[in-house]
Order: sequence, then C-alpha cells, then structure tokens
Amino acid sequence: MTTPDQPLHEYLRAHARQRPDHPALIWYGRAITWQELDAWSDALAAHLQGLGVQRGAPVALFMNNCPQYVVAHYAIQKIGAVVCPCGPLNKAHELQYQLSDLGAQVIIAADNLLPIVEQVRADTALRHVLAVRYADLLPEAPTLPVPPELQAAPAPLPPDCIDLLATARAGAERGERPAPVNVGMDDVALMTYTSGTTGLPKGAMLSYGNARFKTGVTVDNFGLADGHIALSVAPLYHIAGMLLGVNTPILAGATQVLLFRFDPVAVLQAIDRYQVTHWYSIAPMNVACMQVPDAARFDLRSLQRNPVTSFGITFTEALARQWQAFTRGPCVSYEAAYGLSETHTMDTGMPHDAIRWGTHGRPMPGVAIRIVDPDTGAEKATGDVGEITLLSAGNFKGYWKKPEATAKALKDGWVWTGDMGRLDDEGYLTFIGRTKEMIKVSGYSVFPEEVESILIKHPAVAQAAVLAEPDADKGEVVKAFIVKKAGTALDADALVAWCRDNMAPYKVPRHVRFIDALPSTGAGKVLRRLLKDEA
Repeated sequence: MTTPDQPLHEYLRAHARQRPDHPALIWYGRAITWQELDAWSDALAAHLQGLGVQRGAPVALFMNNCPQYVVAHYAIQKIGAVVCPCGPLNKAHELQYQLSDLGAQVIIAADNLLPIVEQVRADTALRHVLAVRYADLLPEAPTLPVPPELQAAPAPLPPDCIDLLATARAGAERGERPAPVNVGMDDVALMTYTSGTTGLPKGAMLSYGNARFKTGVTVDNFGLADGHIALSVAPLYHIAGMLLGVNTPILAGATQVLLFRFDPVAVLQAIDRYQVTHWYSIAPMNVACMQVPDAARFDLRSLQRNPVTSFGITFTEALARQWQAFTRGPCVSYEAAYGLSETHTMDTGMPHDAIRWGTHGRPMPGVAIRIVDPDTGAEKATGDVGEITLLSAGNFKGYWKKPEATAKALKDGWVWTGDMGRLDDEGYLTFIGRTKEMIKVSGYSVFPEEVESILIKHPAVAQAAVLAEPDADKGEVVKAFIVKKAGTALDADALVAWCRDNMAPYKVPRHVRFIDALPSTGAGKVLRRLLKDEA
C-alpha cells in the first residue's frame, strides 16, 4: 500500500480531518465518526499523560470488543506508550502474572471485570484504574441483537475508578490534546502476550513499524479500501482480531461494524443492513450462520471477501462453495493466513485468483520463509517438512525481559517459530504442527493437528485435541480429548475402531477421554497445557 510510512494513529488523524462526519465505527446502530474517534482518543491520551504515563510505559487493556477498546488503543499509542492487551477470560492469577511482568501502573478495564482487578491490585504496581461500560455507546433503538451482557443496568463505579468515556467526551468538548511525542517507527507500540499453550505467556514486543508493515500488506491482500464496510467479530485483544479489527479499517479508511461477540443472527443482520463487504471469520462461525432458521431472508450479496481461519472445523473447498451459494453473491472465501504474535501475524496470504486448498497461501510481499532442520538450521528441500522461519519488517523486537527466549526465537533477524511446515514448488505454505507438541510414537513423529484434523471428520465429534501420553513400550502414545456433538452417542472403543480405519496405526489414539469443552484462549486456540493438567 503506497502511503506514507507513519504510525497508524496518524491515519486516524488524517481521516478525521478529511471526512470528520463519516462513520468510522458502527456499534449496534450507533455510528461513531472519524472526528469523534480521533477527538476521544486525543482527550484520553492527554488524560493519560496527566496521570504520568510517559513514552514507553505499559498500559493494560482488560475488556472485550467495544468502541472504547479502539479509543484506548490509539490514545495509548498517540503518546508513545505501549498497548498491553490482557485477555478478558483471564482469571485473577493470570492477570496478576501479566500485570506484574509488565510492571503496569495503569489499567483500562470493563466494569464487570473490576472485581478481578481489585483482587490483584495490592500485589501489582497498579495505581490508576479506568473503567469501561460496554452499554454506554448503545443507541436507544439498536439495529442488531444486543447480547444480554450489554443490557444489564450499569452499577456505580468504585470511587477510585475513572470513567473512561465520560473523561474522553468531556476532554474532547474542551478540545484537549496530548503534548506532542516524537514516536519512532522502531519504538515498541504493542506488547502482546503469547497464549502460553505449552508454558507461561511471554510478552512479544512489537513496534509501530511492525504494525504499519503488516497492516499494509493485509489491506492489500484483503482488497480493503475506502468505502468498504468491514465486519469485526474476532477478539480485538488477540493479534489477528487487532490487525483486522483495530488496524486495517484505520489504514484503509473503511467503516467497521463492530460486534461484542459472535452471534450468527447478528452477523447475518449486520451484513444485510450495512451491506458489509469484508468479514474475517473462524470456520465454525460460517457453519453456524448457515444453520440459522430462515436465513434466506437476509440479503448477503454485498459480501465480497471472507478470509477464514480453520479451527475445530477445517475450511475446505466444499465448505467455501457451500458458503458462496448461501450468500448468493460474489463472495470469495479461503483459508486466511499463517502467522503468529511474534510477527504481527499474516505472514502468508492466499491469492484470490489461485487458491490452493489445504495450504495457508504464499508469503506476503516483503516476507521471506525458509523451512529448516530445527537442529542444524540447514534449509530443507522443497516439499520436505521442517521448522518454519520468517524474515520481514513485521518481526518482533524480542520477548519482554526474556533474553534467553529472545535469543532462541530471533536469530540473525529470522524468527524461528517452533512450527513445522513445508513449502511446495509454487511457494505455498502448509502448516503441520508445533515442534514442542510433537508426539514420538515408536520413533514416528505425530503432530497433534494432523490427528485432530482426522478426528473431527467423525460424524459424532464436534471438537478434538490430542497430546502425548508416556508409554513404557512406545515412548509416547496419542491421548485424545473429545467433545461430542449434541445428541450423538459415541464410546471410546467405537472411536478407536474408526480411527484404525482412517489413519496410520501409530497415529491412532491409545487413550480417549470425553469432555464437555476444550480449554482455549478467547481467540479459540486450544490450551494444551491445561489439558495436560486435567490429564
């Protein structure tokens, strides 16, 4: 995208100058203009400076999707401080770990999460708490179904909490702006904590330049532009949701319809009412939308692009055709990308005119990918499986206060991902699985994702996750955790028998355990370490 190389908040300021009354965000029918978004974030930035927040200081965000999240994100970055998302599903000990690791003195939290903040406050460096009420910006007559969580009458805020929206609005009316800060593109703008699937989370330090680079190539790949309408459902606190819900609409100048959480009827109504052109989804969302009774009453023909991430359900060519027929329009859908927090995600993108199913697309412009032997670093031949390594302007600066982990992950500028994959002769990447999660069965390498992708083909399996179980004879064997589809009957012996007919013998689970739900992050990534604890 041939636009100036500058922090993303400068694009927000430019849109506010050029078309102040045009909607930047739509929240259940409430339009928030570019001028409002810019002015509120300016006023909040000035207030944060008044609290003593300086360039490089961490500011924690602890909330679900809402317009205030976007306001806070850009307010923090306008003063050169660091956005530090904390997953709103975090328990007290998880929040305490992250806040203590950051040394954060300021947190912006949803009012329903304030009790958790209060539990950890005495054991952290927190000095200031700003509160967000999700319902504050709801219109009197919402145009989309409002989740019950947003309809509850707001409780009075504790006396030592600052009302974020009231503060931002009052400051905007007074024309308050932050004192200028010389923000460098190499400065840290974001500290996103890895999900900790195999260990304690680590803070990945990402710069303004990282964000600008990945946002630009993503806008180009998705074909997002001024005049388009993007629907945002994915969690904004997760790197993918942040890139696609916080950053890309700002750079492209697109209007964003924002939902608090996924609801299939709300998604269909939003596409219909607001003529949504672009939507990033997770595969089960598409399936849920197609199962809505009388869905044909919604006009979905405006939808042009729908990049999808496979999770629980593999997004196949057949499913994409079914989705296109369902929308009755020109919608092109495909596996979205491969990426990780340490690279601001979107390291690959799928060419819309050359989709290769079963892969994650080709390297984005400016991204180099090498497949190497994880032990020697020797580059693998085309088609061979090895560790995925990445080099681009999106690569992170390292892990916060973790020099040993940084040295292991960053080598000569390349990010060693710990992920295994292969490149075909046309440069398409196929992700195979995590090196750390690989199961060694009698000398054979078994990747959990490979077994899981087969297990979920069973008609009674809704979700599946597998991990290694120590075994005296084979070293390790596969243990499967299964979530059954509602109303189905399935026992372990029947599933194992089915597996023997559908996968190599060494991949067949030796142990099967049925559970009600898989432990996962808010973005849907299975937390295998919690499965290990449960096992």
